Formats: sequence, structure tokens, C-alpha cells
Amino acid sequence: MIPVSRPCVTDADVDAVADILRQGFVSGDAPIVAEFEKAFAAAVHREHGIAVSNGSVALDLALHALDLEAGDEVIIPSFTIASCVFAVLRTKATPVFIDVDPLTWNLSVATLHAAITPRTRALLAVHIYGLPIDMDPVVALCDKHQIVIIEDAAESHTVTYNGKLCGSFGLASTFSFYANKAITTGEGGMIVTDDANFAQRLRGLRNLAFLPAPGPRFVHEEIGWNARLSALQAALGKSQLQRMNEVTAEKRRIGLAYYNVLADHPLIQMQPTETSYSCNMYWVVGLILAEPLNARQVAKLLRDRGVDTRPFFYPLHKQPMLSKYSLDAQPSLPVAERLGNQGLYLPSFVGITDDEVSFCAQQLIAVLHELQP
Repeated sequence: MIPVSRPCVTDADVDAVADILRQGFVSGDAPIVAEFEKAFAAAVHREHGIAVSNGSVALDLALHALDLEAGDEVIIPSFTIASCVFAVLRTKATPVFIDVDPLTWNLSVATLHAAITPRTRALLAVHIYGLPIDMDPVVALCDKHQIVIIEDAAESHTVTYNGKLCGSFGLASTFSFYANKAITTGEGGMIVTDDANFAQRLRGLRNLAFLPAPGPRFVHEEIGWNARLSALQAALGKSQLQRMNEVTAEKRRIGLAYYNVLADHPLIQMQPTETSYSCNMYWVVGLILAEPLNARQVAKLLRDRGVDTRPFFYPLHKQPMLSKYSLDAQPSLPVAERLGNQGLYLPSFVGITDDEVSFCAQQLIAVLHELQP
């Protein structure tokens, strides 16, 4: 079975973690954590990095630190990971879902504009699958309405928008270092920002909201998280960071290899390889199957042939748990719904061979031929 993803861990990574262990460091207050924060923030052209236990809690902390009130609204693209809506629902604010562009699968200024109200406080700007949002018009619109941008760049390491790195937009940006990301710490995440006060608040929140020195220990003025990144994870992350550009270049090469074989198939739609403002890094190689093909059936048939796949995100505005918040009466968002129903992605990990890529593509073509009327 060719898996969808596989972490890329080198001997240098193993040595880096072993060295930290030999030094006797394991917890989140080890010097290596601050070193990783500084190095990663610099790599994405930010002033401050706050390492946390995963990308989901990075979103939690960033939104919590906005001090949102009841009645405030946070706009989210419906086509993204559920962590985004969970983070909003853990505040007092209300999530507002918007549809995405049918070609890029990202939110656009058009889908955003229609959702803005006088209550809109923030936008979660999520770059999808390695292709960024067209940010300039989105930033201009948010500036006009005084809307805070929290950028989710978990799937867009090293990707640039008009020459500016993803992860350098808005008040703060979040990254994930999960096992399938461009660099991994197993679990883990990072919030980056240029705002020193916001960074200080986030550092307190991730550490049980302890009062800063010289305040008394074990006295808390607000609820905090235990969301620290361990020294072992930071050592792995710092080691992996040294080859992040190499990894993402290889991901793009793999994505282009698939694109060259599959993009012209009449039953397949793929994200563009590039736009006027960016190149696709291909964090994953996703495709939409034409109706009436059933993505789950195609995935099963591919698995029978030795090719693993994953479905696309299920639309956030259709999530059953919204009924517990009296938010289940949502308008239709047809693009997100089509993506959720008809999308899947193929194996594209660093280390996959050219023969394996060719095998996966040809097996997909064979399955589609088998299912054609």
C-alpha cells in the first residue's frame, strides 16, 4: 500500500533529538524551544514566534487573545479543517461561514465581502493545500472595515504571495508541525506575529496564564492552557527547518508530476499549478471528481489497487455539532459542498518514487475508466 503521507526524518533529526536528551532537556522551558521560535519566526519574516503543542491550539490561543465578545463575528471559509470553527466556538464570538473560489478552493474577496457586517471582528484566512489566497484585496477590505486577520498558513510553508511569505500577513499567523506537514515535530505548532504585546500575551496563555515575573507563582488572573512545545519537539523542528525549502520544492515537483498526467482528464479538476500571484506548493495533491462519480467509491477501489487516499474537508457549515450551538440553519455554500463530496487527494510525501507517482496516477485513470458509463 502506498500511503498518503509519510514523515521525512533524517539521521540528522535523530541526532538532534538525541543530543538534547543527552543534555538533560525534555520540557518546554529548555533553551532549544526559544531557539526554534526565533529561527522559525525569522524564516517566515516575523518578529516573534510562540511555539505550542499543535496547530489547533495555535488557533485557539490566537483567537482567545483577541478578547472577542458575545455578538462579535469571525468569518471562516467553510472549506477547511474543523479546528478553525472549534477555535471560534471556544470564544464568545459567532462563526460566519463563507464559500470558496471554484478554481483555487480558497476564500476570495468576493465571498468575503458579502459576509461582512458591523459585527465582524476577525477573519481566519486559511491558505488551502499549498496555494495561497489572493491576499492583497482581502487585506485592503479588512483594513477598510477594521477586521483583524488571523492567517492560517499550516498548509503553506515557504509559499510566497507576490513575493511575500505566507505566514507574514495579518496580526498573527499560525502553523502546524503535524506529521504530514512540510516540517514536523510529530505534533506541534507555532504562532508568529510582529506585535510584541500580542506575543507576550500568547506566551502567558500557553503556560497556564502564570503571571510574568516578578509576580507570585501559582496566581492566575485568567484561564490559560498547558500548550507548551517540548524540548524534544523543538530539537526536531529546528533540525527539520534547515531543509524546509528543499522539502517544499520536492513537494511541488511531485505535484507537477501528477498534474502533467491527470489535469487534462475529463473527469478530474485540480488546483492550478500557479496563479498570477503565486505558485502551488502542493502540500497535498488534490482533485475533484466529476459527478456522478462517487469519491468514496473511487477511494475504495484505489485502496484495493494499493493506493491510499484521503477525502477532502467536510464543509464546516454542514457539521452536525453546530446544532448544539443553534447554528445548524446555514445557507448553502455550493462550492464547499462540492469539494467535500467529490474531492480526494493522492500520495505525495517526500520520498515517494517517480514510479510510485506514475503507478498512483495510472491506477486512478484505470478506476475512472472502469466506472465510466
